Amino acid sequence: MSDFFSHLLHEFELPLKNPVLVFSLVLFIILLAPILLKRFNIPGIIGLILSGVVVGPFGFNILEKSSAVELFSTIGLLYIMFIAGLELDMNEFKANRNKSLLFGLFTFVFPLAIGYPVCRYFLGYDFNASFLTASMFATHTLVAYPIVSKLGVSKNPAVAITVGGTILTDTAVLIILAVILGNSQGDLSREFWIRLAISLAIFSAIIFLIIPRIAQWFFQKLESEKHAHYIFVLSIVFFAAFLAEVAGVEPIIGAFVAGLALNRLIPHSSALMNRIEFIGNSLFIPFFLISVGMLVDVRVILKGPAALIVAGTLSVVAIFGKWVAAWFTQLAFKYSAPQRKLIFGLSSAHAAATLAVILVGYKANILDENILNGTIILILITCVVASFATEKAAKTIALSEENGETESAAPNIFTDEHILLPIANPDNIEKLLEFALLVKDKKSVNPVSLLSVVPNNEEAEQNIIRSKNKLEKYVQQGSATETQVKIIATIDHNAASGIARTSREIMADFIIIGWPHRSGFLEKLIGEKVESILNNTERTLFVTHFEYPLVAHKRIIVIAPPLSEREAGFELWCNKIIRLSQELSVPAIVFSEEKTKQAMESEIAKNKLSPAITYQLFEDWEDFLVLSRHIQKDDLVVLISARKGSFSHMYLLDSLPLKLEKYFEKNSKIVVYPS
Repeated sequence: MSDFFSHLLHEFELPLKNPVLVFSLVLFIILLAPILLKRFNIPGIIGLILSGVVVGPFGFNILEKSSAVELFSTIGLLYIMFIAGLELDMNEFKANRNKSLLFGLFTFVFPLAIGYPVCRYFLGYDFNASFLTASMFATHTLVAYPIVSKLGVSKNPAVAITVGGTILTDTAVLIILAVILGNSQGDLSREFWIRLAISLAIFSAIIFLIIPRIAQWFFQKLESEKHAHYIFVLSIVFFAAFLAEVAGVEPIIGAFVAGLALNRLIPHSSALMNRIEFIGNSLFIPFFLISVGMLVDVRVILKGPAALIVAGTLSVVAIFGKWVAAWFTQLAFKYSAPQRKLIFGLSSAHAAATLAVILVGYKANILDENILNGTIILILITCVVASFATEKAAKTIALSEENGETESAAPNIFTDEHILLPIANPDNIEKLLEFALLVKDKKSVNPVSLLSVVPNNEEAEQNIIRSKNKLEKYVQQGSATETQVKIIATIDHNAASGIARTSREIMADFIIIGWPHRSGFLEKLIGEKVESILNNTERTLFVTHFEYPLVAHKRIIVIAPPLSEREAGFELWCNKIIRLSQELSVPAIVFSEEKTKQAMESEIAKNKLSPAITYQLFEDWEDFLVLSRHIQKDDLVVLISARKGSFSHMYLLDSLPLKLEKYFEKNSKIVVYPS
C-alpha cells in the first residue's frame, strides 16, 4: 500500500512529467478556463493565457516547457496563421490589396518610427538593439482572430486589410531580423542579399506554382478519401513552414502563405474547412495560447525598477504605435470607429513574431535580459488589450450588420430556403450534395432533402428500405459541414411526378437534379423527365453535370437570355451563382444583355456581395456556338434557360441543352430553369 501511495505522490511531483497527466490537465484548462472567465465577461483567450501564467514554470510550476508542449504550441501558432490565410476572402483581398499594402506600411512605419527614438535615447540602447526592439513593435500576431471568426465578421473589409497587412509587416520585420543579425556579425555582404533574394524567390515559386497543382491533383484523384484530405493539408502547412525557415524567414510566414495557396481549393463551407477549423480551435490554438502564458515571468516585477521601466515603456510604445496606425488607416479609408477599433484590436497583440525577434536577438547578445523580460510582460498586456478591444469592436460590427439586414426593405428570401435533391444515379450523389451545401444559405434552418422515388410495385417497401440505407452515409457528409441532411423515400408511378409532388409537400425553394452521362437517353431526359417536373412545379430547377470536382474549376461562365431578369427566380439563381463563385474563389463571366447586367449589379449591391465578376455583351443567340471561343476546358458553364410561356423563353433555348452536351462534352454544366 505504501508503495502505491509513494508511486502516486511521485506522479504528482511538480512539474508534472507524466505525458498522459500533462495532456489531461491541459485539456481541462482548455475546457474550463473560458467557461469560468466568461462569467466575468473576460474573453476566453485571456483565460487560456492567464492559465498558462498560473501553471507555467514562473507560476506554480505545474507544467514545464517540455518538447511535447513546444510541439503543440508550434502547431497552434502555425494553425492560427494558416486559418487566417485560408479564411481570407480572396475576392475581398484582391479588391482591397492596395489598402492592405497601405495598412501594412502604416502598421510597420509608425511603431518603428515611435519605438526607435524611445529605445535609443530614453532607454539608452545602441543602434542594433534599438532598431531590433523597435522593429518588434511593428509585428503583430493574430491572437484575437478566433474572436472575429466566431462572431462572424471575418469577411469585414477591416479584417481583410488587417490580415493582409499582417503578412506584409511580419515579413518585413523578419527580414530586418536577418539583416540586423548579419550586421551584428559583420556579414552584411552582397552575397547575403543575393542568397536571401534567391531563397525567397524559390520558396514563393514552390508555394504558389507547384503546391496548388499537386493539391488539385490530389483532391481530384482521391475525391472520396475525405480523411486523407485533412492529413494532406496538414502536411502542406508544415512543409511550407519548413520551407520558409530554410528560405531565411520565420515558419509562420510559410503557414500563412500555405493558407493563401490552398484558399481556392478549400471552400469556406466545405466539410474539409469545417474539420480544419474545428480541430484547430478546439485543441491546437488553445495549446499555443497556454504556452504564451507559460513564458510570462511574474518575478520580473521584483527585479528592481529597471525591469519595470523597460516593461512599461515597451508596452506603452507597442500599444500607442498600433493605435496610431489604426487611426491613420481609418482616416485614409473613411472607416467607422468600430472598424478602427477592430483593426487596432487585431493588430495590437504581440506574441509569435515578437518572441521570434526578441529571443533570436537575446541569444545573439544584441538584447539584454531587461528587454527580454519586458517583452514577456508586453506580450501578456497586449494580448489582454487586443482580446478585449477585438471582442468589443467585433460585437458592435456584428450587431450593426444584423440591424442593417433587419431594417432592409427587401427581406432575405433565403433565410428558410429548402433544397430538394432527387437521386437517380448513386454515382452523382456526392458532387450534387457538395454543390447543394456550397450554395445553401447558412442562415437557413431547413435541411437539404435527399429524395429517392421508387416504383409503385410489389417490391416498393423493400426498395424504400434499400434506398434509405444507401443514402444514410450522405447524412454524415452534411453533418461534417454542420448542415442537416434529411432522407426522403417515396413511392410513385414515375420519378418526375414523385419529385414534383414531394417538392410541393416540403415546400422546396429549388430542386437540383443530376444530368446523366451520354447514353442516348438525353433526349428522353430533356423531353420527358425535366419537362414533366417543369410542368408540375413552379420551383427553380438546376440540372447539373460535374465533370470534375467543384474546386477544380477555374471560372464560372454564365449565359443569360434577354429578359431573364424579369423572371421570378432571377434573384435566386443570381445569388446562388455568386455564392458559388465566392465559395470557390473563382471569377464569374456573365454573357447577357445590358439590362440583365444592370439587374445583376443591382442584386449584388443590394446584398452587399463582393464577387469577382465581369460582363460581356451577348445578343447573337442564333449563333450560340460562337461562345465556344470564350470557354475553356476547366470552366463551369451555367446556362439560364426558361419555361415555355415565360418572359425570357424563346424557341432557341429548347435545343441548347443538347448543344451543350454535344459541343461542350468535357465541361461541367448547369442548366437553370427559373421559377
